[in-house]
Amino acid sequence: MDLREFKELVFAAGCAAGLEDMEIYAVRSKELEVRVFQAEVDDYSLTNVIGVGFRARYAGRVGYAYTESIDQAAVQFLVDAVKANAAVIDSDDEIEFFPGSPAYPEVETYNQELDQVAAQAYIQGALELEREALAAHDKVDLVNWAVTGYSSEEVFIANTKGLEQEFRRNLAYAYVSAVVKDGDQVKTGHRFRCVPDWDQLRLAELAREAAGEGLSLLNAQTVPSGSYRIILRRDVARDILATFSGVFSADAVQKGFSLLGDKLGDQIAAEPVTLVDNPLLPKEGGSRPFDGEGVAVKQTNVISRGQLVSFLHNLKTARKAGVETTGNANRASFKSPVSIAPTNFYIMPGGSSYDELVARLEDGLIIINVQGLHSGANPVSGDFSLGAYGYRVENGRVTGAVDQITISGNFFSLLQDVEEIGSDLEFGIPSSGSNVGSPSLLIRALAVAGK
Repeated sequence: MDLREFKELVFAAGCAAGLEDMEIYAVRSKELEVRVFQAEVDDYSLTNVIGVGFRARYAGRVGYAYTESIDQAAVQFLVDAVKANAAVIDSDDEIEFFPGSPAYPEVETYNQELDQVAAQAYIQGALELEREALAAHDKVDLVNWAVTGYSSEEVFIANTKGLEQEFRRNLAYAYVSAVVKDGDQVKTGHRFRCVPDWDQLRLAELAREAAGEGLSLLNAQTVPSGSYRIILRRDVARDILATFSGVFSADAVQKGFSLLGDKLGDQIAAEPVTLVDNPLLPKEGGSRPFDGEGVAVKQTNVISRGQLVSFLHNLKTARKAGVETTGNANRASFKSPVSIAPTNFYIMPGGSSYDELVARLEDGLIIINVQGLHSGANPVSGDFSLGAYGYRVENGRVTGAVDQITISGNFFSLLQDVEEIGSDLEFGIPSSGSNVGSPSLLIRALAVAGK
């Protein structure tokens, strides 16, 4: 059944059952992932899912329900489930059903050619990743991960206030992890890439980079404990930003879960730092023309040259704060209620290349990997203590690998200690509609525990 036909049936049945404002949020998704191990396909998964979330006002309360089928039986199920859910809802929050924006931006989110790439290409691509990584050096002992994949989704939202919008997006990705062995030493290098075009994966290059990173970590040593000038490589900076991104949510602020609640307008970061949420970037993982409530999206500067200028809002938090929504209503899936999340959320890149940052570091450490972000970071206080490894830099040159260290600090202090920002902006793999990125960051000082 067509989604629009299903919508009409649900709204008609809801009206007959006494429902008032009604809305459906539908997602049709396809995901393909291939993993190879020792020249054989180790895992192959292909999923096609369609789901519809339904919310409606009944007897003064808004109820929620969802279904993974679109047929006549699902119509009555949604209506009955929403009525039952509304009867037990005890929240006094006012839920707004948005009638639609005057206009919506045109955003490049979908590549039709990528949809035409055959599954066999992903299998051959994963095999190529493994083959190229093993061929990169005779010390590459094993490729424990060689993965290619594809993700596509179609989002449709409509309500009885007149809103009706849809968009499609798709991406391909690859991940490779190469294990390097030299005597008793075992090190691992890894690389990933997430792109809107199959040719942009550049699989052989990705494999060689992973192998090269593993080789560069051989003969690693720890360093004396102390305070060090630090470069957080782009992937590490990105992961730390993603971990603490919730502090910029207006919902967290209004519930007292963010220390930034009274900091709007204050200088909370170093002058080079501008933090942006931009859903309008062409063919990026978090791009979209409208948010989870059907509001037209726009770019939001959260931090501008170090000053906190905005939180991320949906309709509910914006009404409470007396401001306009930033268009950051999010639904992690069709099963999820409306929340707040970033779209393409990133620190604006600077003008210095990664190599130029290394030269300006002079003496310090480059951190290329951290462990324990889920257990060693407090997203409310901003404190973190993370196992890490990377490289030692002396006189502006990398002189060796470093491991068995722990970096400790505070996210809010880290923002204030940014000296310089690289030009090497890189995004991660999108998750639940959010896509976080960062360039490499040169940090004035960070506590390191070593020997």
